Amino acid sequence: MMQLVKYPPRAEWKELLMRPSAGETEVLATVKNIISQVKTSGDLALRAYAEKFDGFVPDQFAVSDEEIKNACLQVPDALKTAIGEAAQNITRFHEKPGAEVRVVETMPGVSCWKKQLPIEKVGLYIPGGTAPLFSTVLMLGIPAKNAGCEQIILCTPAGRNGKIHPAILYAASVAGITEIYKTGGAQAIAAMAFGTESIPPVDKIFGPGNRYVTAAKLLVQGEGIAIDMPAGPSEICIVAGRSAEPSFIAADLLAQAEHGEDSQVLLLTDDEALAEATVKEVSRQLDLTPRKKIAARALSSSRVIVLRSLEEAMEMSNAYAPEHLLLMGEAEEMAAQVRHAGSVFIGSYSPEAVGDYASGTNHALPTYGYARSFSGVSTGSFMKWISFQQLTQEGLKNISTTVITMAEEEGLYAHGQAVRIRIDTIPCSQ
Repeated sequence: MMQLVKYPPRAEWKELLMRPSAGETEVLATVKNIISQVKTSGDLALRAYAEKFDGFVPDQFAVSDEEIKNACLQVPDALKTAIGEAAQNITRFHEKPGAEVRVVETMPGVSCWKKQLPIEKVGLYIPGGTAPLFSTVLMLGIPAKNAGCEQIILCTPAGRNGKIHPAILYAASVAGITEIYKTGGAQAIAAMAFGTESIPPVDKIFGPGNRYVTAAKLLVQGEGIAIDMPAGPSEICIVAGRSAEPSFIAADLLAQAEHGEDSQVLLLTDDEALAEATVKEVSRQLDLTPRKKIAARALSSSRVIVLRSLEEAMEMSNAYAPEHLLLMGEAEEMAAQVRHAGSVFIGSYSPEAVGDYASGTNHALPTYGYARSFSGVSTGSFMKWISFQQLTQEGLKNISTTVITMAEEEGLYAHGQAVRIRIDTIPCSQ
């Protein structure tokens, strides 16, 4: 059950906010080997890992149009309607940025501008495991389509029957993604990074996953493949004042805890009675949760912390930099104090689950404290900026002394000479 801590001194905050860890050294060693095998053996390695981890060997990795069509027929109408509404909201929120180009004349004759273009080839990773995250297909696929990426591939593990969950394939269809491959885990990340006989390499990889997937993303990033962010086990921090409802808080804590045994949930409050009531309510609701065993393991590394004020609670939240931050009781005042968080939910009637599925914001968010420096996925994540500059003869003359002086001070003579050689060709009357 969750640990209840009251009025900890600041010297203890760092230890209290530690995320769970589980053999990171061994994880990295395992993933390095997987990446090496995929780089060397391609599809052969993918088949071996599919047999080892997924319990089947695919005849082909690519999902056929017929498989997608049949899967779509299996999805209940109510779920299709829900996916459609979520897709509409996500599309509205992730509208493509305006294409207007603004030219800035930084000095007479020196014009600079920048242009945003889509990344050509992107890979989306969708976890399978204990929960088929078809919602993540929408969260990644729709912004990628809105950005205008030329090639979008999707990798996800199949079950022991060799099939991908129908809802994942239906969501991919709604998002307009047709290039889908049956492979998961660290080996899927390696395949998208370096390519195999069946799976093409991409320029940037997106998507959440377990520790092995996260480690694989970080390792391929070291070899020049861009990633969205380091996104590991899910987490939530709730900051609640005395007017908050314990049953709401408990429900949100359990919603996050059921993601996985390595998830972490925190409640920060200035009210002892609320803290104690929430601990009891978590215990009561846990017994009603189908994924009780998973949630219980996550709760064992989670905490309820009582602080002296909500201001202090917000300081602790910012120190934690949570993936999800839910504010209840004096919520709008606390929202103004947020400095580090992936996505913020304001008020008692803004449960984190709506952001996971359908409000329109993205649920692909930085975890493990990376919210201090990373943002969640957006349409801009699938685009890049290219800067341009164009100088007239007058412009080059105006800026030449500045460039030559700076280049020579740095000892880079050829830089200055690249300017001088041009200046010498410009008539003196110019």
